[in-house]
Amino acid sequence: MRQPFPFLRTLATAAAILALAGCASTTDNLGYYWQSVRGHLQLLHAAEPIDHWIARPDIPPALRERLQLAQRARAFAVTELGLPDNASYRRYADLRRPAAVWNVVAAPPDALRLHTWCFPLTGCIGYRGYFQKAGAQAEGARLAAQGLEVEVYGVPAYSTLGYLDWMGGDPLLSTFIAWPEGEFVRLLFHELAHQVVYAQGDTLFNESFATAVERLGSARWLATQATPEVRQAFAASEARRGSFRALTRATRARLAEIYAQKEATAPGDKALLAMKKEAMQDFRTAYATLRAGWQAPPAQLAGYDGWVARANNASFAAQAAYDEWVPAFEALYEQTGRDWQRFYDAVRELAELPQPERHQRLRALQPPPAATP
Repeated sequence: MRQPFPFLRTLATAAAILALAGCASTTDNLGYYWQSVRGHLQLLHAAEPIDHWIARPDIPPALRERLQLAQRARAFAVTELGLPDNASYRRYADLRRPAAVWNVVAAPPDALRLHTWCFPLTGCIGYRGYFQKAGAQAEGARLAAQGLEVEVYGVPAYSTLGYLDWMGGDPLLSTFIAWPEGEFVRLLFHELAHQVVYAQGDTLFNESFATAVERLGSARWLATQATPEVRQAFAASEARRGSFRALTRATRARLAEIYAQKEATAPGDKALLAMKKEAMQDFRTAYATLRAGWQAPPAQLAGYDGWVARANNASFAAQAAYDEWVPAFEALYEQTGRDWQRFYDAVRELAELPQPERHQRLRALQPPPAATP
């Protein structure tokens, strides 16, 4: 059915997207707003209901099977994990590009502190997304010229936090549809979790919560829905992920100790720079040793290889957002009796607290760190 007042509907759509896209500087905000609106509308225009895709006689059988899997995982997310039963991930879009958006992150050369951009609905967060890689690279170059360390990376999916559910919600995308089953469902659960709870301006809280939901939810999926072959493949992938994260956590801690000394030294102190260089070299050497023991095709390790090659303060700080409070959220899940709604209610209560008190509560939940290599 044709919608009444389509122009007003378009304006409302643009307003919602701009609110999510955020505030750029006064010199480039209009250009950034425009690319955000145009990019998201193009993505929505490409999306069609999954049932329509499945009914097509000309789609590859592997894609049809994966879309059917997506429908099962979407239903599981509602019935077993208490995630939103809305329009998101019930349509599919073939973007014909390797990423949904490209994010820019930046940090000082002597701190693991992300540069932030401020957004009307999401608050100040430590990344900025572009629908075209060239735009992200241009922003990265601008920040690098200011002396910041910069990372630009492709993102397979993003969340509109449920604000655009009336437009069809967030669609499944070709950028991750072919991922191994375990990785596919965990990303789906992660993005849906952002629609449950979102604390304005607290990237560590939001991403750690969504990561905890993806970990807990994918574990339940694998235990009850997946084949032994899928579970075995995921276990191997998770072992690699775990050992890599342990290595990066140890390196972040070492870098943090080095940067904590900067107030006692002169700016650009050569000793501090030498310690940083040594820590990064030790990290890459340890990774090479770790990688040598991984039994996996090179294509499966390319993401790790690229991350290590480009690693800097920005990439370490961005990764911390997805790790920092995950054990605390998992502990909270246990405390609430593994009841998803009680867990979500407890997380919502945390989200309503001022950030210092919120982090204090999470710190009290955090179990002692495991031994690192």
